[in-house]
Amino acid sequence: MEQQYTPPTPATIMQIGSGFWASKVLLAAINFELFTKLASKQTMTASQIKEELNLKCTDRNVFDFLDTLTGFGFLNRKGILETSTYSNGIDTAIFLDKNKPSYVGGILEMMNERLYNFWGHLEEGLLTGKPQNEIKGGEDLFESIYKDSHRLKMFVHAMTGAQMGGFIAFAEKFDFSKYKTLIDVGGSAGMLSLMIAQHQTHMTCVTFDLPVIEPIANETIQKLQLVNRVKTASGDFFAEPIPSADIVTLGNILHDWDEETKLILIQKAYDALPQGGAFVVIESIIDDERKENVFGMMMSLNMLIETGNGYNFSFADFNKWTKKIGFKSTALLPLSGPTSAAIAYK
Repeated sequence: MEQQYTPPTPATIMQIGSGFWASKVLLAAINFELFTKLASKQTMTASQIKEELNLKCTDRNVFDFLDTLTGFGFLNRKGILETSTYSNGIDTAIFLDKNKPSYVGGILEMMNERLYNFWGHLEEGLLTGKPQNEIKGGEDLFESIYKDSHRLKMFVHAMTGAQMGGFIAFAEKFDFSKYKTLIDVGGSAGMLSLMIAQHQTHMTCVTFDLPVIEPIANETIQKLQLVNRVKTASGDFFAEPIPSADIVTLGNILHDWDEETKLILIQKAYDALPQGGAFVVIESIIDDERKENVFGMMMSLNMLIETGNGYNFSFADFNKWTKKIGFKSTALLPLSGPTSAAIAYK
């Protein structure tokens, strides 16, 4: 049987080439806190939104902006043009309302404020192999972020937003029955520990990060009322040993570094675990054939923009590294979207 001929089309080329248009429409809506405002009022007309957001453009521009968001599925609409009313879509209501703990917009806020412009220099990054962000002059990325309170809070909330779906999925899917304690290395605002404590009532968790992060994590822990089973610990995971626990997790940490540094962190995790303990890396793990997880490969390019020498990796890479350190076995647990948990057992 002959295969049906599919004529060539530039549709995908144009969709990807103009992708920054779509990105900026969503990022602008998040910057305006449109979805949060809609959540508080349930529905709003285009004119009410225009007034609420203090938009000085024409009504037609407002309709175009809101109807594009509707076409993408972020908004629901009744009526059309002057008679239209808007409300949040299902996913938008859960993940883009700032007043909900499930808010993932922190990473998108950082994309809008920082990464959107930095990615305009991708060519320079590929040509030079150098970071294209605030540290072009040679400063350390994390020192640069941590000394600026605004950028620090934005970065912490960005990491929370980027990982929330994967954290919730891991808390639900992983078999915790053999374990009692967990330490999340580079735990930022503590959301992984909190999600695990919420879903696994027998677990006690520690979120471990630099001292400057501790007040932010404690605030989150108190907000979710889990102070009895989620604690903070301060320290530098390069300068000090990782505290011992049955499970050691790293969420979007390992990809920040080159292979040599990745191996140092894996060794530290190994040393912190008892026999039978689990080392878990939650990231956008690239598929071994490097064909499917395009987001993971773009995140790897983002590490070029941000750090210069960091990169995302495949499960095959993870197996090679953990075997070298001495772990007995590994497993891959798909989580949410492009995110997976690569797990190594001691």
